Amino acid sequence: MRSPREATDHGAPLTGLASFRADSGRLLKIVLDTLDGSKAEDVVAIDLKGKTSIGDHMVVASGRSQRHVGAVADHLIKKLKDEGYGRARIEGLPQGDWVLIDAGDVIVHLFRPEVREFYNLEKMWSADRPMERMVV
Repeated sequence: MRSPREATDHGAPLTGLASFRADSGRLLKIVLDTLDGSKAEDVVAIDLKGKTSIGDHMVVASGRSQRHVGAVADHLIKKLKDEGYGRARIEGLPQGDWVLIDAGDVIVHLFRPEVREFYNLEKMWSADRPMERMVV
């Protein structure tokens, strides 16, 4: 099992003039630290830069039950609002099987383990682009 701290490198955000990338790095750190504090399981951070324009990072994590998934999502939504990212879009919270939190540069998927295994988003988004797979 991977902790959020192991999922990605936690570099300090750049100081001075804030860049777009520095902001997405700060947002990713907030998400990973919050998931760690909420005891989310099997946290995986996927770098989306160069793969899609929907965001810079995707985070996939599991909760032990519908109730745990909902509690983790609630905690993350509250933390995002407290940190100034209150415009996140949320889908699936009432059901608790799969909650999507779109915070802009970071997209978070919270699953029950069975649902996560069925959709297997990590495999789809971690795959190399066709040009990257070519051996030179």
